[in-house]
Amino acid sequence: MNTETSLAAMQCEACREDAPPVEGRELEKQLKELPDWSVTEVEGAKRLQRVYAFPDFSAALDFTVKVGEVAEEANHHPLIVTEWGKVTLHWWTHKIDGLHLNDFILAARSDEVYSSFRIN
Repeated sequence: MNTETSLAAMQCEACREDAPPVEGRELEKQLKELPDWSVTEVEGAKRLQRVYAFPDFSAALDFTVKVGEVAEEANHHPLIVTEWGKVTLHWWTHKIDGLHLNDFILAARSDEVYSSFRIN
């Protein structure tokens, strides 16, 4: 079993406002499990970001809908920018204004959704 699969199989937990953000060594460890993701910072809040490539707008839109379903099921919602041939996805936890383990779990689940697409 690869690390993406094991991370994606984890259960999200309700995030409390006093939950510590994932930082330092733990952040580095989680990023190793998601090699196509990077950390960005927007208005002081760290976010996970990945850009997915698609052959056209229709495929990008289909992916967006499927990630939206994953997000809705987890009650944790990303920023999704859908364009012709690409989708940019940002996961972070608003409640703590940073990264929580849930963000890494849902990034891994997003990668699983992407791997189900046949990209030519």
